[in-house]
Amino acid sequence: MHTIVSCYSRFATFAIFACALVACEGPGAGEAPARNPIALHSSLQSRANVVPNVTTAKNVILFIGDGMGITTVTAARIFDGQSKGMSGEENVLPFETFPNLALIKTYTANQMVADSAGSATAMNTGVKTRAGVIGIGPEADRRSCEGALAHPLTTLGELAEKMGKATGIVTTARITHATPAAVYAHAPERYWESDRFLPKADWDMGCRDIAFQLANFSSGDGIEVMFGGGRREFYGADKNGRRLAADDDLISVWVAGAGNRHYITNAEELSSLRPDEQVLGLFASSHMTYVAERESDSSEPQLDEMTAKAIDLLATHDDGYFLMVEGARIDHGHHDGIAGYALLEAQAFANAVAAALEKVDLSETLVLVTADHAHTLTIGGYTTRGNPILGLVVGNDVHGRPDEGPFIADDGLPYAVLSYANGPGGVTESPRPVPETGIDVVQQALVPLSYLKIDGHLEPEESHGGQDVALYAIGPWSHLVGGVLEQNAIFYIITYAFGWDVEAGNREIQ
Repeated sequence: MHTIVSCYSRFATFAIFACALVACEGPGAGEAPARNPIALHSSLQSRANVVPNVTTAKNVILFIGDGMGITTVTAARIFDGQSKGMSGEENVLPFETFPNLALIKTYTANQMVADSAGSATAMNTGVKTRAGVIGIGPEADRRSCEGALAHPLTTLGELAEKMGKATGIVTTARITHATPAAVYAHAPERYWESDRFLPKADWDMGCRDIAFQLANFSSGDGIEVMFGGGRREFYGADKNGRRLAADDDLISVWVAGAGNRHYITNAEELSSLRPDEQVLGLFASSHMTYVAERESDSSEPQLDEMTAKAIDLLATHDDGYFLMVEGARIDHGHHDGIAGYALLEAQAFANAVAAALEKVDLSETLVLVTADHAHTLTIGGYTTRGNPILGLVVGNDVHGRPDEGPFIADDGLPYAVLSYANGPGGVTESPRPVPETGIDVVQQALVPLSYLKIDGHLEPEESHGGQDVALYAIGPWSHLVGGVLEQNAIFYIITYAFGWDVEAGNREIQ
């Protein structure tokens, strides 16, 4: 069912909502009585004087920590604090200071537990759709080219360009991967990143792979800034790529497009970019290197560096910008069952948020931080304060003081603070091995799990979780973020903050 809400009625509704958050003139209204500021807990003092900003946003930055569920945020907070010499629990990540917060329901049109394609599509189009598809409506079946051509959805990338905004994408994944692709692409199969897995019959019908769509993206002036990995999806074998034709070169196709375009491949080139250029930076053949595996002389830029440079470039556009920044490899660390990798990536993601906050004017820039879905990570045991988050559970004695050694489970063995419900670390041995500890260790899991990949191989992999995720907000119209929201509401928060007269077309999923 389509629900159409007029621009006037929406502004009236939000004006009433804003009035509920601050003192408004009217029957019974008056000045709030004087309060003793010392009586308010320090964690609440910043909220005491929050006044909604209802000016039109010039810029919007949407940060997506891929797979960064609430358990991951908690673990990352502790990990980040401990890496700074703190106990950890008292630490605060940059986005945790934002004044507005909501829980986001992540289910898709056909799954209780989402994937990145369906959830990113919800955020970028305002429509909940099927898992596995990008930029197409729920009426289309997955891998149905005919359905995709019949039911395209307008993406934020297309809309932003049409409305005169500059557009940017920053990711540590392939630029053609599900979350970044949802900004610009339409595909009934998320794994059609190149034409390698796209059936010829579907190509003949008119469907195109995601890399092809990016190289030929023509809405407005085209996407101004794109940073990530994924070179292999744009080239054939002649340039170590995966496209079917050996001499395929979609990078040259993109460079030859309208405007002053520049292609870069390393951090040194990133640092020397000029603001009058459209830029495509592909810094790895596939995904960018895990933080834990980066060499000191790596030519890849870090996520905070890419974010800061993207903002510098986009900020030169007088009409403002929309920027999506993804910390993609949080998700990959979880899928590999290596919590240490995921937490390092979450820490890098938090650093990118901090870098952005140093660059932007929050009076005119809406900053949103969220996740597309959660994972099955858990923090277990009555662990003593300050216990290493990647260590074994150490409890407290009867006096409330730390025990001298790890807590022993009923099978006579210690267990780790972090574990997964399923994944590569599924315990199949008897007796259960003593858990290893450290950054690069595969955490123990309850259920061993593998998934069949599109190329036919079976790969051990932890699954997503179906829990709600958090949405943190600051800047113009950020007070709309509160309560429990559907994931596709994020699209309307963005368009409303921009002042775009976009009719609400939310699909009610039964």
